Amino acid sequence: MSDDRQRDEELKQQFWESLADSPYLFLQLDCDPHTAVPMTAALDENANGSIWFFTGRDHVFAQGGPATATFAGKDHGVFARFKGTLSYETSHERLDQEWSNFVDAYFPRGKDDPNLLMLRMDLADAEIWTTDIGLTTTVKMALGDDVREETRDQHAETAL
Repeated sequence: MSDDRQRDEELKQQFWESLADSPYLFLQLDCDPHTAVPMTAALDENANGSIWFFTGRDHVFAQGGPATATFAGKDHGVFARFKGTLSYETSHERLDQEWSNFVDAYFPRGKDDPNLLMLRMDLADAEIWTTDIGLTTTVKMALGDDVREETRDQHAETAL
């Protein structure tokens, strides 16, 4: 495996761990950036490139389509922007798997709420940044020294 590919895989792993630790992100439909709102992603480590969201059938996201998510880890150690396509999730097994008290708080009529909509986002391309630059690079930054080479490995453009 090339060094760049290995770095990309390591950054993807950091991204997934950070998102699992704090699954909150901004999601927007690509056709209208004014739709950006905070959402909670439901994750499955065996999903291979998909995440899920609960929303209402009366929400703008119900139209589905191309979307972009932006993410900042809770410790600000990982940042990401990723694209994908939103579509209806029709699996009752998936609904049962992802259902929680937190979802129930928004849909008090439960899983049979006629307004409940579960969306799947099939993931595509992503950019991931980490801020784990170390003490030496931090000192160089404080002194105004060029740190572009040292921070090159803190960024990846990759497919999720």
